[in-house]
Amino acid sequence: MADVTKASRAGAAPARGLAVAGGPKGRRSRSLWSDAWRQFRKHKLALTGTFLLLFIALMVTFGPLLYPTNPTAIDIPASIEQQVQGQPAFSAAHPFGVDDLGQDMLARIFVGGRKSLLVGLMAVIVAMTIGTLVGAMAGYFGKGVDSLLMRLTDLFIALPQLPLLLLISYLYRDRLRDIFGLETGILILLVVVIGALNWMPVARLVRASFLSLKEKEFVEAARCIGASTPSIIFKHILPNVLSPVIVAATLGVGAAIISESTLSFLGLGFPPDVPTWGSMLSNGRDQLILPWTWHVPVLPGIMIFLVVLSINYIGDGLRDALDPRSRI
Repeated sequence: MADVTKASRAGAAPARGLAVAGGPKGRRSRSLWSDAWRQFRKHKLALTGTFLLLFIALMVTFGPLLYPTNPTAIDIPASIEQQVQGQPAFSAAHPFGVDDLGQDMLARIFVGGRKSLLVGLMAVIVAMTIGTLVGAMAGYFGKGVDSLLMRLTDLFIALPQLPLLLLISYLYRDRLRDIFGLETGILILLVVVIGALNWMPVARLVRASFLSLKEKEFVEAARCIGASTPSIIFKHILPNVLSPVIVAATLGVGAAIISESTLSFLGLGFPPDVPTWGSMLSNGRDQLILPWTWHVPVLPGIMIFLVVLSINYIGDGLRDALDPRSRI
């Protein structure tokens, strides 16, 4: 009996060793998203972009609390001082100077960043959601569904976007303002309109990826074990299609901010007394040649550049982390 006990104990140790070597608990319990996060952390530029975007988001969120200056208040002596000096009058009262009207630039950067980031990010989320759903349905079901959805996509591509943006903003701006208030109504209008007119490239990218992936072995295996159609689309195929969607999303944020600035510049976006980075950039472009107001368009332009650059780096990191082919 003692020999049997010793033998069983001696045989149990290798079994535990094989279990540890063959399949560690950490590897077993690691999910797709935890593995993607591990890969994302290896991308230094993506982490830098994440911290930069978080810093800018915190700055525009809590900046007005730390720097409680009215962004629409006019400081005429500071404006005159800039013209007399022939250069921006940076001071303790106005760290980033004032614009041609004497409005504090730092306060306008803080307040304008909230609107610009909300419009850019939320409009891209709307566009990515619509484009992904349309492309997934067209690519997976094919035939009549594909033909119908792609003709709808071609119709939206053929529509002139800027005139349509102007028309919809003109028709529904006052209605939404009466329902939700001035700023909230215009924010909802810009997000929905910009997002609803920029989903077509994403739909084409997702459709092409679905057409190539729906006949793969892992999809056939999912069908054989009885997986439902929504499960195959959203759990098996869609995670392999996220790379082009993320890249398109990173490119769309800057375009959404510029679209907002175009509407605001034409008087159909936010009113002039509500600053946004896009409207500040558009309104200050004629002041770029003046030696005392060159900073008026440059500062919001730098903020837009930093946001778009950080989102591009984040998109590169997410693309590498979520694309299974990049791990081979």
